[in-house]
Amino acid sequence: MKVAEAVGRALTAAGVEQVFGVVGSGNFHLTNAMVAAGSRYVAARHEGGAATMADAYARTSGTVAALSVHQGPGLTNALTGITEAAKSRTPLLVLAAEATRRTSNFHVDQGALAEAVGAVTERVTSPHAAVEQARAAVRRTLHERRTVLLNLPLDVQVLDVQDTAAIAVAPPPPRAAVEPSESDVSALTAALARSRRPVFVAGRGARSPGAREALTVLADHHGALLATSAVAHGLFHDNPWSLGVCGGFAAPLAAELVQGADLIVGWGCALTLWTTRHGRLIGPDATVVQVDDDVRALGVHREIHLGVVGDVARTARRALDAGGAPREGYRAAPVGAQVRWREVGHEDESTRDRIDPRTLSIALDDILPAQRVVGVDSGNFMGYPTAYLSVPDENGFCFTQAFQSIGLGLATTIGAALARPDRLPVAALGDGGALMGAAELETVRRLGLPMVVVVYDDEGYGAEVHHFGPDGFPLGTVTFPPTDIAAIARGHGFEAVTVRSPADLKAVADWVAGPRSAPLLVDAKVTADHGAWWLEEAFRGH
Repeated sequence: MKVAEAVGRALTAAGVEQVFGVVGSGNFHLTNAMVAAGSRYVAARHEGGAATMADAYARTSGTVAALSVHQGPGLTNALTGITEAAKSRTPLLVLAAEATRRTSNFHVDQGALAEAVGAVTERVTSPHAAVEQARAAVRRTLHERRTVLLNLPLDVQVLDVQDTAAIAVAPPPPRAAVEPSESDVSALTAALARSRRPVFVAGRGARSPGAREALTVLADHHGALLATSAVAHGLFHDNPWSLGVCGGFAAPLAAELVQGADLIVGWGCALTLWTTRHGRLIGPDATVVQVDDDVRALGVHREIHLGVVGDVARTARRALDAGGAPREGYRAAPVGAQVRWREVGHEDESTRDRIDPRTLSIALDDILPAQRVVGVDSGNFMGYPTAYLSVPDENGFCFTQAFQSIGLGLATTIGAALARPDRLPVAALGDGGALMGAAELETVRRLGLPMVVVVYDDEGYGAEVHHFGPDGFPLGTVTFPPTDIAAIARGHGFEAVTVRSPADLKAVADWVAGPRSAPLLVDAKVTADHGAWWLEEAFRGH
């Protein structure tokens, strides 16, 4: 048995059950070996799409996913998606063939490329070590929550493995939950006891098993209001004390309540400039606590008064067990529906030819089934689907925005859809991102995904238009002539509708009520008179 086959079979045995990629000569035998061993392979039309599909699948499923690419350009094509995954600490295993001969057209320093974007690198070096090196890469991906590049040199792949019995490796044990120290729990308990207006902000680390329940009980005990970062959107969906997403996407009342807190506890949340509106959501006298199971994450984005090293669920339970009488806290009056954007109300700015993106989003929220998984691309439009499309829980929303690249939204939704086949996948894209990732429309159709792709089409890069336009700068470099995106979708086998008014959305309702035998693309021609409410906030972060 050759190294390529042995490594492929060992990876599947180690628990890597889902692989995305584009297959070329260098990763052909490896990928086929994984498929033969039982892994599911999904072919993308571009390595960048494959990388983001794998990232989104891993986030939504909570498992390690793999990306398989050809040596050289296969890896470089995937780098934007790999960067997003690395910045997000997604447990993603990148399997890349490697041309080590410097005279090869395919040669590039793949390890340096990966490290430059925040991934870590492993390599298969010999037949006798290949299986253990593959297993070690899976273990590192899982236990360190890292994006790991496993390089597979072409000259090593073709060598013979003698000990084939070693291929039947067991999956590595789950990552051990970090138990908080007694002193950290005592300090956290004291801070909670002193607080009169506590707010809990849950992040990616609170998506772990048992975290939502533990945080809800602790919040009830201390009268805390609940919020999330964008990546944990939906975690407290049905909770009457939930403020929704904290930060730039927060409704005015929600932001006001966060600003009024005297204690903010970030649970598995980095408290970035986006989540805190550059710190303006944190009152001058508020105590800030951060709970994270990685000590290196504490205080990275802002000064904190207390850092607690521990698993979110375990820390919350320990804090509850520490006792103290239940308190009203910040729950003297119900937060009310006004913490949700659709209840705030808006002046409909739709015209005869264009629909207000808020009107569009509210209507879609009413039409589409509640059991959905929403993927959002980046751009001026992105606040509308995030704020107005409800999701059933944290696994109903996939937000690949750590690198803020446009063009990832469609691939994001494909990966999330495959992880949650029980839900309707909804991709929310801008026209720029939709056209950038259009190659994967064929992937949606080929996989038979009953997806709704909503394009907020303002015929330009809206963020730049609204940032530079008011100052009189020429905008010819960031605006484009009208494009019939619905026709492009039909060419890929989609059903499609162009929406200029709420009446045009009847076609969406008809599709929902029908067999959904083909995916649907909604080319929504949206108003573009001014930028989204969160836009200037975003540009301050550049």
